[in-house]
Amino acid sequence: MDKCYASRVLPAGAIAYRLTTFIALLVTSSAFAAINLSPAEAQRIGHKIWQNECNGTISGLTSWNAGEDFASLGIGHFIWYPKGRKGPFEESFPKLVAFVSGRGAKLPSILSGTGERPCPWNSRKEFIAAQETVPMKELRQFLARTVDLQTQFLINRLESSLPKMLAETSASSRDAVRHRFEQLASSPRGCYALIDYVNFKGEGVLSTERYANQGWGLLQVLEQMNDANPDPVAAFSQSAAAVLTRRVHNSPPARQESRWLSGWIRRVNGYSRA
Repeated sequence: MDKCYASRVLPAGAIAYRLTTFIALLVTSSAFAAINLSPAEAQRIGHKIWQNECNGTISGLTSWNAGEDFASLGIGHFIWYPKGRKGPFEESFPKLVAFVSGRGAKLPSILSGTGERPCPWNSRKEFIAAQETVPMKELRQFLARTVDLQTQFLINRLESSLPKMLAETSASSRDAVRHRFEQLASSPRGCYALIDYVNFKGEGVLSTERYANQGWGLLQVLEQMNDANPDPVAAFSQSAAAVLTRRVHNSPPARQESRWLSGWIRRVNGYSRA
């Protein structure tokens, strides 16, 4: 997952305008954002995302990547920060816990209780040392048995993304973005591409998701799709590869993002083969 908090400070008038635009688009675009998948199709998409993020393994459901300040959990590697620590990326794991709990899933002891709980491990070293402890095993078991609910959480995330993107893009691009989204959402292949990418790189609507004032989220991919391609999924895949390549080109050299690019390209190229 690669999603950042907004850090913009906007004038009150600009905030009111954005809010009014978003509400209007939420009403007018809600029908277009509905994702219609059969249970079998949704399950297949969830397992493909599990493969992308965790190599399809149960052990991969509880990860903490080197150089990061947070745990990455579940099929979507949802971010969970330790107490008192907030980084540039959106913390999504507590939202997932609330979602699955609200649908009747029994929580492990490490997640039970009122209110959001911070990650109990304060560092990657602590997290790795706890791999065979009871709390970690219970957490993995919980994540393994709620894969279908995690998939629905991802689908719901996509459904809510269209109004946000339409509110952020220019008026001249709005119809094209909506049309491309609808085209992709009309097939299981396209739904997989949309669901995976928005989980992978976010909606692309936040000012913090920019290098050289250029974003890399779902919005930017939709904006740059080539409508001359008769296969919208292939067009999406090609646009995603170009957007991610541009991101790496624009990224700060100290981040060394080129080390990830080949894997990112393989992932999005896989959309057209799904």
